[in-house]
Amino acid sequence: MQILAIRLKELREERRIYQRELANVLGMSFRGYQNYETGQSEPKLATLAAIADYYQVSIDYLVGRTDAPDFQPVKTED
Repeated sequence: MQILAIRLKELREERRIYQRELANVLGMSFRGYQNYETGQSEPKLATLAAIADYYQVSIDYLVGRTDAPDFQPVKTED
């Protein structure tokens, strides 16, 4: 999933965050996060959700299903 690797790197660089810093936020190793940006591995769903939350974008944006990064939470009835 090359688009994921590209978008992860773009989002991180736009915010001027180091890979090591983001890895710490996500509670993972630097090398593990680095592998996401190089496309050598893909995050599990929980990690993907944490990354989307951190950047305030949708998972669909991260994986290339949409080009609109805006996160629009689903409203549920109480």
